Amino acid sequence: MGNCISISLPFDAIFSNCYQSTVAQATYVHNLKENLKALKKASEELTDVKIGLVRRVRIAEEEDQLTCLETVQRWISRAEALDNEVQELLQTESEERNRLCLWGCCSKNYKSSYKYGKRVLRKLAEVTDLKGEGVFEVVAERGPIALVVEVPDEPTVGMEPIFDLVWTKLNEEDVRIMGLYGMGGVGKTTLLRKINNNFLNSQNEYHVIWVVVSKDHTIEKIQNSIREEIRLSCGEDTWKKKTCQQKSKDIFNVLKKKKFILLLDDIWERIDLVEVGIPSPNRQNGSKLVFTTRSMEVCSSMSVDKQVEVKCLSWEESWKLFQEKVGKEALSVHPDILHLAKQVAKECGGLPLALTTIGRAMACKRTPQEWNYAIQILKNSASSFSGMGDKVFPLLKFSYDNLSSEKVRSCFLYCALFPEDWGIVRDDLIYKWMCEGLLDECSDFESLQGQGYTIIGSLLYACLLEEVNETRVKMHDVIRDMALWIACGCEKADHTFLVKTNVELKEPMIERWTEVERISLMKNRIESLSGSPSCPNLSTLFLQENKLRQVRGSFFKFIPKLTVLDLSENESLTRLPKEISKLVSLQYLNLASTSIKELPGELKNLKMMKYLNLDSLDDLNVIPEGVISSFSWLQVLHMFWCGTSSEEMVEDRVECGGNELLVQELESLKHIMTLGVSIKYVTALDRLLTSQMLLNSTQSLLLHFESTLQFLNLSTLSRMERLEKLVLRKCSRLEELNWEWKRREECSSHVPSPPQCSTNDLFLSLCEVRVYYCHNLKELTGLAFAPNLQRLTVCICSAVEEIIRLEKLGDAPEEVKCLQPFLKLESLTLVYLRKLKNIYPKPLPFPCLKEFYVRNCEELKKLPVGSTVTKMRPDLKIIGYESWWNELEWEDETTRDAFLPCFDANVMMQM
Repeated sequence: MGNCISISLPFDAIFSNCYQSTVAQATYVHNLKENLKALKKASEELTDVKIGLVRRVRIAEEEDQLTCLETVQRWISRAEALDNEVQELLQTESEERNRLCLWGCCSKNYKSSYKYGKRVLRKLAEVTDLKGEGVFEVVAERGPIALVVEVPDEPTVGMEPIFDLVWTKLNEEDVRIMGLYGMGGVGKTTLLRKINNNFLNSQNEYHVIWVVVSKDHTIEKIQNSIREEIRLSCGEDTWKKKTCQQKSKDIFNVLKKKKFILLLDDIWERIDLVEVGIPSPNRQNGSKLVFTTRSMEVCSSMSVDKQVEVKCLSWEESWKLFQEKVGKEALSVHPDILHLAKQVAKECGGLPLALTTIGRAMACKRTPQEWNYAIQILKNSASSFSGMGDKVFPLLKFSYDNLSSEKVRSCFLYCALFPEDWGIVRDDLIYKWMCEGLLDECSDFESLQGQGYTIIGSLLYACLLEEVNETRVKMHDVIRDMALWIACGCEKADHTFLVKTNVELKEPMIERWTEVERISLMKNRIESLSGSPSCPNLSTLFLQENKLRQVRGSFFKFIPKLTVLDLSENESLTRLPKEISKLVSLQYLNLASTSIKELPGELKNLKMMKYLNLDSLDDLNVIPEGVISSFSWLQVLHMFWCGTSSEEMVEDRVECGGNELLVQELESLKHIMTLGVSIKYVTALDRLLTSQMLLNSTQSLLLHFESTLQFLNLSTLSRMERLEKLVLRKCSRLEELNWEWKRREECSSHVPSPPQCSTNDLFLSLCEVRVYYCHNLKELTGLAFAPNLQRLTVCICSAVEEIIRLEKLGDAPEEVKCLQPFLKLESLTLVYLRKLKNIYPKPLPFPCLKEFYVRNCEELKKLPVGSTVTKMRPDLKIIGYESWWNELEWEDETTRDAFLPCFDANVMMQM
């Protein structure tokens, strides 16, 4: 038998353990109600602690830009989990209470109550313990600085090409400071946001710092923004007490250790980086600066390595963006809406802000009538359209407000008088400003032009005007609408404009003129000016390009302050009423390209006249004697191509075609700055050339000597230093354009001639030459002395054999012989030159040539060009008959093939 083990336990110990166990189990049941009550209270207290802690964390994160401590976050997570467990436990509270009996001392299901009571007591202990752990003196701290912080952005439409360009340039080693400029609402900020966020996906070590500057910035505001971005350890109170210089040092000490890219959005003037505390980006520190601005001038002041203009979207991109904002449903609900929607989109001029605002406003329009009405509103009163007057225009107006002076602001608003997409001639605009009193008084043309071009430049730099070419500017449609919104009093400005251009008006709406200061009714169908409008404040009246046939004398009776009157391009207007003399304040009168045959002698009363334009008045042959000389304050007189229709020679009257009496009256204009004149007599030309005042002011000259001139000494004309346009017309006996190289002392006393010529004595201002009906002229070698010539036209000159004949320069100084002609020529037109064989004997580069037009020049077999011309001017067009093109001789097939894409015979066929 195996061994037996005997264990002996005292009875009292066994009894004691059993008793304690039984008492404990009974306690779970007996104290259940009290424990449940305690659990609920403890749970509520835990929730209160958690809510307070969460609030402290949120404040630290949102206001102080801190990061929650991991221990705090874990406690909050445990509290939330424990709270869920307590709530789950309390779901069966009612059922467990109903099981209790004998005043809670026993249970109908003792085992279940025991288990439930035990869980309650344990949860109570857990809640109590966790609540005790929830005391935190610090809940958040500054976390590690992210190299790039993503900024809110939205998908861009149509900006991908400009972004790719900017991103490529930004990654170039030599580009350290880049400026993105463009008009308001064009998408500069959107582009900058895209650049910021693109660094999230690129492998770089840059710390990207984003700062919004805005118009009302201060150095201190910029410093505060940078401090938040780089998380300077200095406390808030301490930072506030520091001076700008101290803050600058703190920022510099942090940034000098970093390789950063600073993105400054919306700057309006030069930011002094040193003053802010920003280390200058250079190769050594590897840092970069990118900023956006509305002013190209700011780009220059910031010494950028690269400036990029952010332009309006192309039509394709505009239409894509507009469709996205309107939505497919609105565009497809009716078959006519798609076509109308395109018209609405075009009114936005490619400006993303306008496309977005108007697109969203039209998203709920479901009928063609609503879309048609929107088109009319946008054309006639864009500020009334939803979102334009309260969102788009106020944003654009910041650029207007930021202009340097009230004078510049007034000059800007004046540009809104012209129609949409109108190419405004710079010089004409300056003359209008001059007569309106918007410019300071100037005694010479250089000062006037300098002042005007400076203002135009400031408007171009501010992206409030757009450059068309060297001579013209234009105003973006939405910018123009904003200008009219201001000028018509919507912003309580001291201007009142009435502008109805290109809207097919047949009546001048004179009932609306009473309180208006400036009126533009250009490009309409108005045929008559009648009635007697009372306009005590009217100073400007534009009526160009209408259908005017008559102007009643009564029309001018009650317009005492009218200063500028433009009636040009009214081809059916044949006369002016003598009552125009009542416009005693008139300073600017433009009658160019009308059919006026005579001027009333009463014009003498317009003593304030400063500008008179009679250009292209072919039928105006005679002016009443004393009219021109009566304008003692006249500064600008245009009579180019005036009085050229008559071949009758008139010696004893002031002939517009240009006789000695006309020149005599011109000599009385002591304030003349700019002159355009036609001359028909040799004696008149000789007298013109003896007046230094007229020589200094002549800008355009037309010579049409029917039978009196055989040789023309161009060296005498070179003394007209401002001569820009020269026309030789019907000089039937003219055989030669010669050039004298004699010294002044060798010249006859009665014929002015220059001293020994040098490059300083050439036609430096001459940019256009036209020659017509000069049938004895064989060459135009004198054009070699016009190095800045841009446009050359030679038509119906049956004897011309060469344009420039090198052997004619035999007596010229070597420096002149070395001149290469046509370096700036943009347009060359040769028509009906039956004997023309050569333009120039050697190949020329023609770096600026855009259009070469040839017609009926059968003997011209070779062009003075090489294949390099097409590489310099990829947009070159050569227009001529296909038979002429096929007969041309080329140096080789390569050259011919290079020019073949430039040739266009279709244009010729259409003529």
